[in-house]
Amino acid sequence: MTMERRDYGLLPDGRPVHEYTLSNGQGLKLTAITLGGIVTGLWVPDAQGRSGNVVLGFDNLDDYVHRNPSFGIIVGRYGNRIAGASFELDGETHALSRNDGPNCLHGGTEGFGHRLWTAEPVEARPGEAEALLFSYTSPHGEQGFPGELTVRVRYALSATDNSWRIDYEATTDRATVVNLTHHDYFNLAGQGWVLRHRLTIPASRYSEVDAHLIPLQHAPVQGTPFDFREATPIEARIRQSHPQLLRAKGYDHNWLLDGEPDAQGLRPAATLEDPHSGRRMDILTSEPALQFYSGNFLDGSLAGPEGRIYRQGDGLCLETQHNPDSPHHEASADWPSTVLRPGQTFRSTTIHRFA
Repeated sequence: MTMERRDYGLLPDGRPVHEYTLSNGQGLKLTAITLGGIVTGLWVPDAQGRSGNVVLGFDNLDDYVHRNPSFGIIVGRYGNRIAGASFELDGETHALSRNDGPNCLHGGTEGFGHRLWTAEPVEARPGEAEALLFSYTSPHGEQGFPGELTVRVRYALSATDNSWRIDYEATTDRATVVNLTHHDYFNLAGQGWVLRHRLTIPASRYSEVDAHLIPLQHAPVQGTPFDFREATPIEARIRQSHPQLLRAKGYDHNWLLDGEPDAQGLRPAATLEDPHSGRRMDILTSEPALQFYSGNFLDGSLAGPEGRIYRQGDGLCLETQHNPDSPHHEASADWPSTVLRPGQTFRSTTIHRFA
């Protein structure tokens, strides 16, 4: 394989971090580092064919190690929040890393986005241009989660269109919970106020949250600022005095996706459009839900490449997932189980299609 690789720096303990570059020859280029599987850049052509980076990030390893608000990471073991930073499974209570008030968020203080992964170029499948496989083995008890979990995450760029595909796979040696996702902050304009983008989420229900952003119940989006079933500028309703928007300081909620998966097991999760650049991103997923986060806690304390300061509204996240706090709910159609047992394999796919 001839995929480009370069040294990216050394971790505080001296271990090297490498950056890989994937390209499909049609203007789509992705760079990712072995720390956290972090996507450091994603270049996409605009309507005039000009390439621009559509994800937020840093230009140095030190910021990713010490100041990263989850820019571009593989999220695990459990994406989103688990209330009280604990859960019970098979009669045993597991205390987790507490890093979001009383909750465990995105796998804890030292979740997968902080771990050094192994990466290797792998053979492209039919219709793919290039593929990169990340691997990590999470030991039993890491961040409080039971079971040794072996994880493989594959990034691939399509050779037929400008699509980035992520395939997740995990196995365990004892019962545990798993909810893997990716945490890119998108801005299809490349810079500026992302809240002018138009967003579509094909979901008729969303999860209302408590003061700690833990789901209370699922509620209809009809008649609320959470109805994105038709393309809507994000700025149109984000300043409304809806109790849920006030509670989260914007959008930081879970939507239950409508529709059935197609023959490939995928369903539409979101469409994001930037009228200025003409860029559009369609997200397809095998997951049952989507978290939309409007970058509420970007406060001007972080700087990206060329000294660009990141402020609220500079980027947004669209995280395909199972519902937050699922370990505290009995498995049902509304609360699909996140339990993984020995002999089972967790599999999940998300595609980001740019046009």
